[in-house]
Amino acid sequence: MSAAIALSVKDVSFSYGNKKALDQVSFSILAGECTLLLGPNGAGKSTLFSLITRLYDTPEGAIQLSGYDIKKQTRLALADLGIVFQQTTLDMDLSVQQNLNYHAALHGMSSQLAKQRIQEELERLNLYERRHEKVRQLNGGHKRRVEIARALLHKPKLLLLDEPTVGLDVPSRQAIVSYVHQLAKEQKLAVLWASHLMDEIASDDHLLILAKGKIKANGTVEQVLQSTNSTKVEDAFNHLTQDERA
Repeated sequence: MSAAIALSVKDVSFSYGNKKALDQVSFSILAGECTLLLGPNGAGKSTLFSLITRLYDTPEGAIQLSGYDIKKQTRLALADLGIVFQQTTLDMDLSVQQNLNYHAALHGMSSQLAKQRIQEELERLNLYERRHEKVRQLNGGHKRRVEIARALLHKPKLLLLDEPTVGLDVPSRQAIVSYVHQLAKEQKLAVLWASHLMDEIASDDHLLILAKGKIKANGTVEQVLQSTNSTKVEDAFNHLTQDERA
């Protein structure tokens, strides 16, 4: 089973001065598993992502990516990570192809391999014909698709998504949700998706509910609903986070 664990977070705590942002957080994500991370504002989601991506050091606990310790084997660990941040990080004045070429070069890909991977990812997202357009010419949904393609170029084992559908129209949002879930199943890609939109959750997803820096629920949708005696994820979420939102 350990070979199939893409991300392991064990007893991780983090504080900003005297304010504890994360308190003994532990969970794991398996290959092919789509895990939705839910939590009110200030629950610790952004801090958790910052620790996983090594923007912050991990003072307490341990994080492993594909079995690599993120502190001791940082380069090997991060090589298996793909990220889509909430705020776009694409260069608007470069073309889609140029943005992806730059990312491929950062990962040390040969020009031939980069060309192949870029074509594969853009074709999957129906964007290959637009590869020479400047990013600023794309709508919000297509920009997000380019960012997902970029995150997948180096074939990561774990994809981190930080509320990637914020500000998108409903069809664009639904298309991205469907695509990511399909990727997880078909390519055995582990996904950790921070969201506040309940309709982005599929019935076979795994749920992590974070509140006041602590894990309040960790299980399948069915398990979380049963444990809170709820019929909808929104009701379970409200029940588990009511103290923080009061």
